[in-house]
Amino acid sequence: MVDIVQNPLFAGARRLLLAGLLALVVPASAFELQGHRGARGLLPENTLAGFEHALAIGVTTLELDIAITSDGVPVISHDSALNPALTRDASGRWLTGKGPLIRSLTLAQLQSYDVGRLDPSSDYARPLATQQARDGERVPTLAALFERVKALGANTVQFAIETKIHPDRPDETVDVPEFVDRLLAVVRQAGMTERVRIISFDWRTLQRVQQVEPSISTVYITVEHPRQNNVLHPVMTAGFSWRAHRSTAHLIKAAGGAVWSPNVQNLDAGKVKAAQQLGLKVIPWTVNEAAEMDRLIGWGVDGIISDYPDRLRAAMQRAGLPLPAPPAARK
Repeated sequence: MVDIVQNPLFAGARRLLLAGLLALVVPASAFELQGHRGARGLLPENTLAGFEHALAIGVTTLELDIAITSDGVPVISHDSALNPALTRDASGRWLTGKGPLIRSLTLAQLQSYDVGRLDPSSDYARPLATQQARDGERVPTLAALFERVKALGANTVQFAIETKIHPDRPDETVDVPEFVDRLLAVVRQAGMTERVRIISFDWRTLQRVQQVEPSISTVYITVEHPRQNNVLHPVMTAGFSWRAHRSTAHLIKAAGGAVWSPNVQNLDAGKVKAAQQLGLKVIPWTVNEAAEMDRLIGWGVDGIISDYPDRLRAAMQRAGLPLPAPPAARK
C-alpha cells in the first residue's frame, strides 16, 4: 500500500488539503472592513445609531474617535470642540460658530447637545448628501458603545479607537498620559483589551499604550501632504526621525507599530508590499469610491476604512473575499 503522507508524489496534494482545512478554521473575514466613524456616509457620525447601522450592514471593525470631558469621561467625538455643522443646542438651534471644547464640558453638559443630523447649509454636509438624520442622538461615551455592542451580540467586532490629540494644540485636550490612561481604564473595565486597537496621528499616545498595555496593538496613522505631514513632525512621531529610516513603513516598524494606516493618496502597490514584508498590516483611509476600493483590494491591502461600509462589502464580494456576518438578532 502507498503511504500517501510520506510519498513525495502526494505531498503537494496533502498541502492543498491542509490549506483547505485551515481555511475552514480561520476567522470568517481576514480582510478588515472598517466603518469610519460608524457609517458616516449613511448615518450621523460617531453616534450609537451610526455604529448600530454599521453592525447591521456587517463590518469587522468600528472606527471611532475619542475626546475626554472635564469630568474625565472618554466620549466619542472626532473634534476636540463641538462641530457647528452637526450640533444643535437644547433649544434645537444650530451652533453659530465653533462650539465649546469638550474638555470644558461635563458629560451631562455635553449630552445636552443633539448631534443627530447635519446642518444642510454647511460645507461639511455637502459631500455627505446620503447621510440620514437621527434626531436626538447624543455624543456617546465609549462605555455606552461597548454596552450596546454587547447587547447586540456583536461578539467578534473589533474597535479601532483614535486618540484625538495634537501637540500643537495642547490646551484643547488633556495631556497624553491622562488621555491614554482614562481611555485604557474604560477598555479594561469592559473586558475589551483583546478587541481594541489604539490608533493615532500623534504617536506619543501609541508609545504610551505600548508601554502600559503592550497586549493592545497600535495603529500608526500617517498623512504626507505638503501642508499636512505628521511623519515630519518631530513631536507627533514621538521623537522617531523619518530621515533616519528608509521609508515611512520602516519608521513605523522602528516605533513598534503593528499596523500602518496611511492616507490613501499617499499609497501605491509597491508601498503596500514593502510594508507587509516588514510585518506590518496596511489599512488605508478614507476610501469611498468603488473603483478605488477595487484597486486597493487588488494591491493586497489588509483592510480599508470607509464612510460607506455597504459599498466596501460590495467591493469585497466582487473580489471574492469572505464577508463579515452581521450580529444575529437577539431573541
